[in-house]
Amino acid sequence: MGRQATIVVYVLAMIVVIVGVDILLFRNHFWARLMVNIGIVLIFGAFYLRFVKGA
Repeated sequence: MGRQATIVVYVLAMIVVIVGVDILLFRNHFWARLMVNIGIVLIFGAFYLRFVKGA
């Protein structure tokens, strides 16, 4: 798989996780949802830097 395709799949997976968590757990809690979304993006960023970019 090409590098661009890998990044697209990775970003789509991140979006699916964020939207899923928002809908399932934090529908009416703005600040909690914001903090969890930031945490998810940071975790995905760390995994990207460690495993995808390093490969």
